[in-house]
Amino acid sequence: MNVPTRTLPSGDELPQLGFGTWNLDDETVTDAVRTALDAGYTHVDTAEGYHNEAAIGDALADYDRDDYFLTSKVLPKHLDYESVIESCEASLDRLGVDALDLYLIHWPNPAISVRESLSAMATLHDRGLVRNVGVSNFSAYQLSCAQHVANVPIAVNQIEFHPWFQRPDLVDYCRETDVVVEAAAPLARTEVLDDEVVQELADASGRSPAAVVLKWAIERGITVLPKSSNPEHIRANADLFDWELDEAELARLDERDRNRPVYDTLTRDWTDDVYGVAE
Repeated sequence: MNVPTRTLPSGDELPQLGFGTWNLDDETVTDAVRTALDAGYTHVDTAEGYHNEAAIGDALADYDRDDYFLTSKVLPKHLDYESVIESCEASLDRLGVDALDLYLIHWPNPAISVRESLSAMATLHDRGLVRNVGVSNFSAYQLSCAQHVANVPIAVNQIEFHPWFQRPDLVDYCRETDVVVEAAAPLARTEVLDDEVVQELADASGRSPAAVVLKWAIERGITVLPKSSNPEHIRANADLFDWELDEAELARLDERDRNRPVYDTLTRDWTDDVYGVAE
């Protein structure tokens, strides 16, 4: 399987198809990651907040480290300097690797200086523990601020992106500043699969609705991170590179934008353990 890649500022190649592991627990994620890697995925995405890094490490131990691109993320409650360092070291230990290909700030945390967080990221990069640095769920405003104070290039912004939530202003800003966009929840947590245009294009192409949505995103230059625990779905989601959607079909999906997120809403529960912002 010849997966297209995006070149990061470091020169590293980021596969445009990755395997997402959010909400996959220890009982299922080890088998799911093995299935994905055997199916041709070369990019695995996790986070300390997913609480599954050790189980993913069990799967990765069976594969050559040079054969996959590995991402993890630091929780917003751990964005002070020392906690970023400690979180990364703990993630590396759980995953059983010496370095991450990409390390992301999982969510912005306005209670902690982004300059402090990115200073820690630069230290991790200088120590060789992190090859590329990025962010996740940052708005264009937040990303611009981060870029202004970062001592290492911000390579990626992983955001909610799918046909119902296309965020053109944010995506355009990322492109203008050479930040690769990764789509978290590229299938809108399955909600978009019932879209009538998605269904029509799937029927016409003889592909699954999920494959149509993922193919559209990749053709628009987005890196996708679908997740599943179903081996058949995992393999089907990787079957994207020997067929095409034409420009008219892609345009029909472009027109499905509803500005409708499934998770990235403007309000947050700041007391939640993800953020841990004390009163």
